[in-house]
Amino acid sequence: MPTVSVDKEDLWERLGQKFTSEEFDKLCFEFGIELDEDTTEEVEAAIKNGLPAERPQLKIEIPANRYDLLCIEGIARALRVFLGKSKAPEYKLVYPPGGEKDLIEVKIAPETAQVRPFFGAAVLRNVKFTQRSYDSFIDLQDKLHQNICRKRQFVAIGTHDLDTISAPFRYEAKPPKDIKFVPLNKDQAYTAEQLMTIYESDRHLGKYLPIVRDSPVYPIIYDTQDRVLSFPPIINSEHSKITLNTRNIFIDLTATDLTKLNIVTNIIATMFSEYCEEPFTIEPVRIVYPDGKAVLSPDLSPRATTAHASYVNSSHVAPDALSPADPDALAVAVPPTRPDILHECDIMEDAAIAYGFNRLPDIFPATSTVAQPLAVSKLSDIIRHEWAYAGWVEVLPLILCSHEENFAWLNTPDDGRTAVKIANPKTLEFQVVRTTLLPGLLKTVRENRSHALPLRIFEAADVVVKDAARERQARNVRHAAALWCNKSAGFEVVHGLLDRAMAMLEVPRVARADAAAETGYYIREREAPRTGTLQKVKDAVLGGSESRDVEIGRLGVLHPSVLEKFEIGYPCSAVEFSLEPFKAKMPTMWTNDDV
Repeated sequence: MPTVSVDKEDLWERLGQKFTSEEFDKLCFEFGIELDEDTTEEVEAAIKNGLPAERPQLKIEIPANRYDLLCIEGIARALRVFLGKSKAPEYKLVYPPGGEKDLIEVKIAPETAQVRPFFGAAVLRNVKFTQRSYDSFIDLQDKLHQNICRKRQFVAIGTHDLDTISAPFRYEAKPPKDIKFVPLNKDQAYTAEQLMTIYESDRHLGKYLPIVRDSPVYPIIYDTQDRVLSFPPIINSEHSKITLNTRNIFIDLTATDLTKLNIVTNIIATMFSEYCEEPFTIEPVRIVYPDGKAVLSPDLSPRATTAHASYVNSSHVAPDALSPADPDALAVAVPPTRPDILHECDIMEDAAIAYGFNRLPDIFPATSTVAQPLAVSKLSDIIRHEWAYAGWVEVLPLILCSHEENFAWLNTPDDGRTAVKIANPKTLEFQVVRTTLLPGLLKTVRENRSHALPLRIFEAADVVVKDAARERQARNVRHAAALWCNKSAGFEVVHGLLDRAMAMLEVPRVARADAAAETGYYIREREAPRTGTLQKVKDAVLGGSESRDVEIGRLGVLHPSVLEKFEIGYPCSAVEFSLEPFKAKMPTMWTNDDV
């Protein structure tokens, strides 16, 4: 969850009362957020020792979908409503003195469809900032960029001193060599091509360059005098930068996602509209798209939805919220600051928070059930415990790996029908979902080569394979695998480990041709391919007679070429088998098959 740092004394002033750390922690818990840290003691200790220290801060964890709580303004506003100190504010769109015809207009060029097609804007008039509120304004933009905007990939925010620029504005997209302006905190003009080189080593801006680098055109915003406002999503212009003395603010937003654009526009505008001369008023902007369609931004109209008193405890809801047409229906107006309200259950949650969870009566459930583990989890625990008792160490590698590690490095061809592949992997390390546990075990050995031999490690976890018969086109399969690394191969060690696992699963060892055996397992040797994962291969087979045989896994000595690719200098033996066939042998109370 995001953590927001707020000035402690500033928050107390906004709430109209002071709290102890314990009291505020309880208040946060009741409201659904969490006090992570109070730095008062650290600040007092620093001052006592003669060290420089900032004002005491409260670090508060908030839910990831509560974008309205990403700043002190939103937190204080919500807590005041929760404490009954004030009503929820009503946000209003206010037109200029000349009416709708005098609205600021932004025209969108058709070329922007190639890079960032959507645009939003808002104007805050007669704003009065203090240093702390100005810092909070900048900090909220950064938090939104890192959160819902996904590091500016979906939405990028720009803020400008409206008194330094002239409307109407133009949002265009041009080749990078045709764009030239003085960027923020610079004193000379650069082309967009040059800026991509200059900011490549910049720790803050460098990570945003790939968003537009490969595009044939770059987005750019001009005013009526052809002065650049912003080069989204990279940098604003030095000419229009806001300062502590800025009074009128123009906010521009460019996006690739229209839904997120509307959310971010509403949040950034409503949170800081309290600093306007008339609080909670926002001047809209007319956005004209290439097809001639004109929209006003932001859209602050409440979103109408319906809940039911039978679902939300009716005693907690004001009677005037009931619909005259249906006594059970509740007419709910969702404010523009609450995009997290998606369903009737979200309304019920807010009603319960307002009423107080601790005031809700304790009621026994209507049904009585007995908890039990899934069959495959019970099987996994048996294997994990027994192998741990035998002195082996459990490891927990990642379920994603590279395509090479899952196939080429194991000398296994990719048939294209087995592995689930990531469509847009962020790095080469995470390209496929593993189909075997061996890559994770081998990488663990590689990273622990300095440890004393022998290395004895195991894992009991899921692999994933494609399955066209299922709705999700894939299924999880629980495997157990162990790896032995020493100066000698130690095939007999993993063989004994498999025997111990079977003994604890109460599966007896049987002869291959023992048709009379009701159940059991046997080891079947086979010729290893010249270039395979294993050099000496044996199959573990579950069944009684050969007509019912099910191959559950393999054990053997790892091929030298596999060890070389994983940079392991000692021989290794491994065993890996599936636990799925054993679910049929479990007592009925342990089974819970996934259909």
